[in-house]
Order: sequence, then structure tokens, then C-alpha cells
Amino acid sequence: MAFKLNPYLNFDGNAEEAFSFYKSVFGGEFAGGIMKMSSAPGTENLPDEEKERVMHVSLPLDNNQTLMASDIVPSMGHKLTQGNNVYLSLHPDSKEEADKLFNALAEGGKVEMPMEDQFWGDYFGSLVDKFGIGWMVNYNPNF
Repeated sequence: MAFKLNPYLNFDGNAEEAFSFYKSVFGGEFAGGIMKMSSAPGTENLPDEEKERVMHVSLPLDNNQTLMASDIVPSMGHKLTQGNNVYLSLHPDSKEEADKLFNALAEGGKVEMPMEDQFWGDYFGSLVDKFGIGWMVNYNPNF
């Protein structure tokens, strides 16, 4: 079985800000722009603040991967629960790229494990960014 896995993140009103930040870290352009809730049929009765929330955004990354997201809509009963059940694991091609990604994502966030050579042979670190998203950066010179 062959498939690709695209991480999909949910935010509570700050998806556009988060993805502008991720775009500054990873580069690239949003595929199809940023779709707002107001562009969907049947959303005319949403509160004005919710009409400006992100319905969908996707940021193509290297290696045919895409990071995607949307905002929740509280008036439709959505509730965001942040936790440590999801981390996005990045596997760059060099230590230098690992450091660059880690340091950019850590800006305004909380480092859990700084980038260091680990006992299992990889160069690894983990953090939670300023938007509450967990990231692992793992460089293995043998892969």
C-alpha cells in the first residue's frame, strides 16, 4: 500500500497567523490561497469574527508533502482541545537544516529537548511552537 500523509491542524481563530509563520519557516506559497469561512455556502449567518476564520489553507512542502489547516467554528459547536497527542516530525537532510528549522519553529515557543546528538545515533530535538503545535526535528545521517 502506498499513500502520502498530510498533517491537518486545527486552530481557534489563528490559523492564518500560524500558517504565515510556517510559510516564513518553510518557504513556498499557499496552494489556492487562504479560503475563509465566508466563502462557503450557508455561512452568511455566522458571527462576523467567524466569517473571517480560515476554512482551509495548505502549504506544499518539499518531497510532495503538504501541511494543511483550518479554524474551528465555535457557533457550530466546534471546540478546540490542545494537547500533546500530536507532534509533527521533520526529517531534514543535514544538521544545518535541522538547526535552522528547529530555531525558527522555537521562536516564541517552548523547547522541550534542545537539538543534540542522541544515544540512538540521531541529532534530535523537540519543541512546542508559539501556536501550541508540537514539533520533533530528527536528522539521521544514514537516511
